Amino acid sequence: MSKDQWLQCAMEVFAREGNKGVRIEYLAREIGVAKAGFYWHFKDSEDLLKNMLDFWLHEFTEIVMLNMESLDLGPKERLELLVKMVEDYDLARYDVNFRTWAKTDPVVAKKVKAVLKLRLEAVRQAISELGYADEDLEFRTHLFVCYLSNEADMFGGRGVSTKKERAHYKQTLLRMVTEQRDLTS
Repeated sequence: MSKDQWLQCAMEVFAREGNKGVRIEYLAREIGVAKAGFYWHFKDSEDLLKNMLDFWLHEFTEIVMLNMESLDLGPKERLELLVKMVEDYDLARYDVNFRTWAKTDPVVAKKVKAVLKLRLEAVRQAISELGYADEDLEFRTHLFVCYLSNEADMFGGRGVSTKKERAHYKQTLLRMVTEQRDLTS
């Protein structure tokens, strides 16, 4: 069993059960191996949790932001791409659980804050290139990031909104954020 397989299993358990569900014995049972194999890859459960945080930061934020920057796209197209990537790759699937965990763990809170800062910076850059500034820029940036981080958890997978309705709402969000109109007055 590789380190990546342990980490992947831990992330899936985390998505279903939160950080309280990520226990070495439980993971070993899920994978079907002895828990001793865990210690070849991680010092302890805290080391696993640190690796989970690093994985989330890197795979679900840093790589996405780097990919967006590397493409020769205009700001609206970058935001459209971000909406598509979040949906296609379910990039917000761990966000709620990490934010919940951050309420009780200062180390996690620091990492969650770093992830949010990176996301806000990337979105803020694109929206500022559309000509927005000051309060209007900040409102549009926060609205966009907040919606993408919570949309799937709130409206997807539970029959609350159909896929077609959710796609319409995302297009409406893009129009609200990118088209010239005053949203703050």
